[in-house]
Amino acid sequence: MIKSIDDLELKDKRVFVRVDFNVPLDADGSITDDTRINAALPTIRKLSEAGAKVVLASHLGRPKGAKVPSMSLAPVAPVLAQRIGLPVLFLDDCVGEKIENAVSSMVSGQIALLDNLRFYPGETDNDPVFAQSLAKLADVYVNDAFGTAHRAHASTHGVAELIPDRAAGYLIQKELEFLGQKTESPDRPFIVILGGAKVSDKITVIDRLLDKADTIIIGGGMAYTFALANGKTVGDSLCEPDKVDLARQAIKKAEEKGVKFMLPVDYLVTNSLDFGNKTLGDTQVVEGDIPDGWEGVDAGPKTTQLYAEEVSRAKTVLWNGPMGVFEIEGSSKGTFAVAKAVAEGDALSIIGGGDSVKAIKQSGYSDQVTFMSTGGGASLEFLEGKELPGVAVLDQ
Repeated sequence: MIKSIDDLELKDKRVFVRVDFNVPLDADGSITDDTRINAALPTIRKLSEAGAKVVLASHLGRPKGAKVPSMSLAPVAPVLAQRIGLPVLFLDDCVGEKIENAVSSMVSGQIALLDNLRFYPGETDNDPVFAQSLAKLADVYVNDAFGTAHRAHASTHGVAELIPDRAAGYLIQKELEFLGQKTESPDRPFIVILGGAKVSDKITVIDRLLDKADTIIIGGGMAYTFALANGKTVGDSLCEPDKVDLARQAIKKAEEKGVKFMLPVDYLVTNSLDFGNKTLGDTQVVEGDIPDGWEGVDAGPKTTQLYAEEVSRAKTVLWNGPMGVFEIEGSSKGTFAVAKAVAEGDALSIIGGGDSVKAIKQSGYSDQVTFMSTGGGASLEFLEGKELPGVAVLDQ
C-alpha cells in the first residue's frame, strides 16, 4: 500500500521531496521549458500549507559526480518562487553540516531547494553513505519524480529505505493512476498508438498491450521493421532487420487475440534527410515498397486519414512515440494529425512521455488531452510491467 501525502502528519516536519527539476537550460542558463516545475507545484503547495519544512532535491543533466556550475539548480529557485508565489531558499549544496544547519533553522511552511544531487557520484551509485547524509535532512520522505522512478539512485531509493515515514506525491499518484489503472481496465474501445524509432524499445510494450488493447496503431521508424516483416522493401529507411521475427510474432499475436493491428499503407519518403539543419531533399508519397536511395520520414496521407478515423472512435487512447520526423516541418503532418485526432476525440487520452509530449506541445493541442506523463523511460518501463524501484520502495 503506497501512502499519499494526504495520509501523513506533516506539521513542523522536515520533508525531503525528490522532485524532477531536470529542466532544459539555454546558453545563458535560462529555463526554456518549465513543464516539470509546474508539474511539482501541487505537491509542494500542499506540503507548505500543511506546515512542513519542505526540502526539495533534484538532479539536472549529467555532471557525472563533479560540481559543474552550468548544471547548478540555482536558476530553478527564482522560477519556482514565481510560479508558487512563495519565497524559495536556494542552498548551494545538498549534503554536509552547513546544509543540515540551514535545514534545521527552517520555519514551518518554508521551501528550500538543494543543489544538484548528481554533483556527487554517490547519487547514481545509490551509495549508502551518501543516502545517509541525505536522510539527515528529513523526518519524512516524499517521491514526486516519476521521470527518475525507474532508477535505483540514492535519492529515489537509498534514502527512502532509511526513512520509515514515506509517501508518493500527487504527480506520481497521477502517473500510477493513468498509466496503471486507466490502462488496466480501460473504457473501450482502447486504442494504442505506438511510434518512435525502434521496435526493440517498444516490443515488450507491444506484447503487454496486445493483452489489453482493441486496436494498436504503429507509426514512426519502427513501422519499417514491420514492413520488412511483411515482405516489403524499405529503401534506406531506419529499420532493424534483426527484429523482423519479433515483429512477425506481434502481428501473429494480434491476429490470435482479435486485436486490430494497423500499419501504414503509404509513406512520405525523401532522398535526403538532414536532421541537424532540419531539412529534407526531394519528397514523394509511396505505397508498398520504398525504392533504394529513399527513406521514410512520415506516415502518408492515406495512413494519416485511416489512423485519425480509428482514433476518433476511441474511448481510451494511449499514445507513445511520434509518427515521423516531426521536428522537421515537411515531415510533421502525420504526427500532428494524430495529435489533433487524439485531442478532438471524446476519449480519455494519455500521452506516454518523452517525444510524444514534445510533439503534442508543438502541435498546439497539449491543453486538450487528459494526461501527459512526465516520464520517458519510466513510463515505458511501467507500461512493460516492470517494477520501478522508486515506486516499489514507497510500498509499506
